[in-house]
Amino acid sequence: MTALLTRPAVGVPTIERLGVDAGRDRRVRVATGVALWLSLLLVTYWWITDGGGTDLTTGWETGLTSVGRLSGLWSADLLLVQVIMMSRLPPLENAFGRDELTRSHRVIGFLSFDLMLLHVITILAGYAGARWSLVPSTTWDLITTGGGILLSVAGMVCLIMVATTSIKKARGRLRYESWHLIHLYAYLGVGLALPHQLWTGQQLLSSPGRTAFWWTLWGCAAGAIVIWRLVLPLTRSLRHGLRVTSVHREASDVVSVYLTGRRLDRLPVRAGQFLTVRFLDGAGWSRANPFSLSAAPDGRSLRITAKALGAGSARLAHLRPGTRVLFEGPYGRLSDRVRTRPKVLLAGAGVGITPLRALAEGLAYAPGDAVLLDRFTAEPLFVPELQALTTERGLRVIGLPGPRRRPDSVLGPMAGDDELATLRHWIPDLAEHDVYLCGPTAWTAGFARLAVAAGVPPTHIHTESFGW
Repeated sequence: MTALLTRPAVGVPTIERLGVDAGRDRRVRVATGVALWLSLLLVTYWWITDGGGTDLTTGWETGLTSVGRLSGLWSADLLLVQVIMMSRLPPLENAFGRDELTRSHRVIGFLSFDLMLLHVITILAGYAGARWSLVPSTTWDLITTGGGILLSVAGMVCLIMVATTSIKKARGRLRYESWHLIHLYAYLGVGLALPHQLWTGQQLLSSPGRTAFWWTLWGCAAGAIVIWRLVLPLTRSLRHGLRVTSVHREASDVVSVYLTGRRLDRLPVRAGQFLTVRFLDGAGWSRANPFSLSAAPDGRSLRITAKALGAGSARLAHLRPGTRVLFEGPYGRLSDRVRTRPKVLLAGAGVGITPLRALAEGLAYAPGDAVLLDRFTAEPLFVPELQALTTERGLRVIGLPGPRRRPDSVLGPMAGDDELATLRHWIPDLAEHDVYLCGPTAWTAGFARLAVAAGVPPTHIHTESFGW
């Protein structure tokens, strides 16, 4: 096992310095929300100036067509917005974090999909003169004669497949790797819609302003994907040349993989973040999986730790030293970026302790100002390392062993029936802490509610869950 890489204790930054990144991220969040709503208002304004509002009152045929035009404009705008959201654009990743971007992406994705279906239904009905019996023949005529319509149908099929597999029950039946592969078809679906918009949606290009708006939005979406999902990961992988140096079993179903490479001191990674990794060791190399760093980066090596939950994480135990690695990232806001207070509480469940272990090493804090709650059922992880951090950095560790006695239990059997009173007893000044949470989605949500009840403002609770 590679020795623990401990950092010397450092002074606690001032509150003003701690909040610099958080303030910048707040401004990005506000600007992003304003830009989204302005884009929707702009395309609505253009629809109105084209007579869209008037057409609603002149008959079923024109009314349905007008609704179809507006829903199509909204759908196209939101489809491109969600592509940009998931492009790994650094300002958005830093300001929102992967969990929040994923939740917003899901909401906007289903909304844009519903608007797309509304667009198709109302346009077909309008073109058929509001006579439903003519819809099949009208559909066929549009597919065979309309410019780009056939491509848009193929794109819609891709988006239907993505939306269907994004439903919670369907998602639960798929492996992460399979779901991720299917989800990539969303890019194909969005791309296939472009010719249809250019050839048949002339309202999109009927003025220089509209042309500039739509081409800029398309260009930003395509450019963000190419740069941040393809070019940058490939460039970083080649520049740093990550390779596996050793594999260490932390528990019966948990392993750590140690990586080294070139000029890692220039990789902008922080304790608490994660990498999306592909191990070039044969079958399965093309499937990428996210793995949290379990040790603070020191500029010489990296360590990721994972539990054998799926095919991607299970194969970590069989990696050989020297295996080459392609990676994307680093990603995630569960780092010092969101911190605004000198005191911190790090709470993890199971293998969720992984990024918190890195934070316990990498964050700056005075002795006694950092508390780590380790919730586990079978065996704790990183015991010698946490003991070393307790001795060298003044970290306070509270182990929470044992199975849950009831479904809503957060702290486990040690806490008794009144978990809120127990948490306040353990950490009387909890309301003065930044709270970092990592674990299963239901557990992090339950702990967040407990922390709020204990007086912690929601803006000082930072979570990362294992859901996808």
